[in-house]
Amino acid sequence: MDSLFDSVAEEAHRSHEPLAVRMRPRGLDEVIGQRHLLGPGTPLRRLVESEAPMSLFLWGPPGTGKTTLAYVVAGATKRRFVEISAVSAGVKDVRAAIDQARRELGMSGRQTVLFVDEVHRFNKAQQDALLPAVENRWVTFIGATTENPFFSVISPLLSRSLLLTLESLGEDDVRAVLERAVRDPRGLDGRATLHPDALDQLVRLAGGDARRSLTYLEAAALLADQITVEVVERAVDKAAVRYDRQGDQHYDVVSAFIKSMRGSDADAALHYLARMVEAGEDPRFIARRIVIFASEDVGMADPTCLQVAVAAAQAVEFIGLPEGRINLAQAVIHCALAPKSNAVISAIGAAADDVRRGQIGQVPSHLRDAHYAGASKLGHGKGYQYPHDFEHGLVRQDYAPEELRDRRYYRPTKHGAEARFAERWARIRAFLRGETGA
Repeated sequence: MDSLFDSVAEEAHRSHEPLAVRMRPRGLDEVIGQRHLLGPGTPLRRLVESEAPMSLFLWGPPGTGKTTLAYVVAGATKRRFVEISAVSAGVKDVRAAIDQARRELGMSGRQTVLFVDEVHRFNKAQQDALLPAVENRWVTFIGATTENPFFSVISPLLSRSLLLTLESLGEDDVRAVLERAVRDPRGLDGRATLHPDALDQLVRLAGGDARRSLTYLEAAALLADQITVEVVERAVDKAAVRYDRQGDQHYDVVSAFIKSMRGSDADAALHYLARMVEAGEDPRFIARRIVIFASEDVGMADPTCLQVAVAAAQAVEFIGLPEGRINLAQAVIHCALAPKSNAVISAIGAAADDVRRGQIGQVPSHLRDAHYAGASKLGHGKGYQYPHDFEHGLVRQDYAPEELRDRRYYRPTKHGAEARFAERWARIRAFLRGETGA
């Protein structure tokens, strides 16, 4: 009777758990995505198939399955599972968990999986408290982090652990997660119908985050049995983003984004940035476009623009979304408001055209490599004058092949900082070619 009561109570408890928790995989074979970590012979497989404790760091964006994999490892190996959140736990909590794991190991031989979520939030003292347990293998330690562990985890702890990188789920993976949740008895158990266009909408809104997709699905299922796009919109309190990452809308929005920055309309550029981010566009793709723009459309008119764009790209890689959208927005505003010049792309384009047409010419002898044996006999390097030995670091000598001596590739504008470079380049070019008495 007691066992029946316990079973009913457990079922009632599970029915009140979030859909994302109920749909957590029970074994590695149920895990969707992360194929590079789950194949035969991979560290996760070895950990599950072996009784030896290991220490792991799972690094990846939110919703990629870090907590899920920790649960799966514990369940598949019949180990105790102890979860600590680095947001609220302190050194005392860590040591208490380790002491209990040691007692359990000594009394019954049962091992413990100690899972620390958001481990990057632990300070050095808290991370140091983990070292004895990892060093002596009192626990199987699994740390989950969304931040680069090389910056946020102490070296002694990282060097004693395997680092596994999780990737954002692809659209097909998120689709499979949602379809399973609709039909699985642990999920909606077929009580709701998910229309194809609503499924596509949920996939887009998820942005590679399985947990987010299930949260949105659960919210929609509470509103209606027939889940349409309109139901999804009401459920997540967000207007549908009419944007197809694989179709014309993708290219139209990206094109408008670039042209708005080129036209110096910061507000319009931010609108298109928001459309891409909200539609689940890969932020790295957006960052790459901004980096290209910084040289293609701004260039030397504001040399700092490229620095800002590259910094934004690195920031997005480092912290991910949603916070990374702030870095992207800063770069977009900088690029949009910067003075514009296409002189850089025009210069390399003109030089490449000459090369493709065969206008190459011989490298002047005095510029050729003179470091290898026999080079001096060929006259390589003979007559080369070292610019640093001369006033202003300039000396008149030929640098371009003779056939291309008078070719002009870089034609700077008078826009922004490029005006200063234009004036300097004009004086230098004239001096090098003997066009003035300077």
